[in-house]
Amino acid sequence: MKYYIIAGEASGDLHGANLVKGLLAADSEAEIRFWGGDKMVEAAGEHGTLVRHYKEASIMGFWEVLKNLRRIGRQMRFCREDIAAYYPDVLILIDYPGFNLRMAEFVHEHVWPTGRKRPEVFYYIAPKVWAWKEKRVVRIRKYVDKLFIIFPFEIEYFRRHGIEAFYAGNPLMDSVAERSSVALEGAEEFRRENGLDDRPIIALVAGSRGSEIRYNLPYMVAVSRRFPEYQFVVTGVSWLDRALYDRYLQGSDVRFVCDRTYETMAQSAAALVTSGTATLETALLRVPEVVCFRSSAISIWVAKRLVKLRFISLVNLVMDREVVRELIQEDFVPERAEGELRAVLPGGEKHERMVRDFAELREAMGEPGASVRVATEMVRLLNEKRGNTK
Repeated sequence: MKYYIIAGEASGDLHGANLVKGLLAADSEAEIRFWGGDKMVEAAGEHGTLVRHYKEASIMGFWEVLKNLRRIGRQMRFCREDIAAYYPDVLILIDYPGFNLRMAEFVHEHVWPTGRKRPEVFYYIAPKVWAWKEKRVVRIRKYVDKLFIIFPFEIEYFRRHGIEAFYAGNPLMDSVAERSSVALEGAEEFRRENGLDDRPIIALVAGSRGSEIRYNLPYMVAVSRRFPEYQFVVTGVSWLDRALYDRYLQGSDVRFVCDRTYETMAQSAAALVTSGTATLETALLRVPEVVCFRSSAISIWVAKRLVKLRFISLVNLVMDREVVRELIQEDFVPERAEGELRAVLPGGEKHERMVRDFAELREAMGEPGASVRVATEMVRLLNEKRGNTK
């Protein structure tokens, strides 16, 4: 069958890659056309065609979106035309709701040629409508044929809104299980390859977008100067210009390691992490962390008025209580970050409790294999609806 997948962010590329592996296991003749990244390219191999890399599409923040409306509009027009020309059996949307819900609507509202069935629309990793923009639930119910969710608390939430979603665990457990075993190997070699000394490491996970680096890395570097006994390492990404990092690292003792986040985490005593999937990955890797996040003043202003959650980190949201401290905007200053970081380092007053909480979190997230279970269900549904017997 033919699959069209849209993943517009780094986390979507990660989950999309695991999903693609599952699809190929369930459908050996799969043809996959996708928006994503390097991980999806590797997973799809000869079965896949990359349409657009997420680094060209990923825009975060209210003000940043406003500045790029024309560019986003061009991308949407191109995507609609590409979906219509490819005519897949199914459109699979991975998170990225501002863009993806419009593609779901297009598939449902487009006038397909006579004799052609409308492609199915599957949504994998539901938009976080329980956090903000709850009105999107109406569009999900109308334009998504099957919703696949990754948090257990979402089952009842969507059921209350008339949507029976499919839950098979969290795909992040697949990535953590697969990559952490590799990351734990060769600590000495890792240090040697990356020019690191023998001091214990603290990871700086400043984000995967340029705006996140600009707003957060300067403050993280400032924190590093308060810990001369530790080696601070930025987990960089290759799709951002190295000069962006160097602008803030110049004159500091912070080291730069590119595209080896899990390996860096495996060697780290603790981490400073911006919001998003990285907070959950860090916890699942059992690395004590402090969540630190700054953005443009207007983006924060809008978020405070629209987001209806007590927390921003997925760790705290899943556990429904504060497990990791969140320092947001004006609270993220070197003095406060230093105190919180010392508390979670080995020997700190919060260290042992955080380690226990992370063990409880892993249990709540379920067993690995979610991606394969979701992919198998997707193929089963498609075969059923298309009248296939295999």
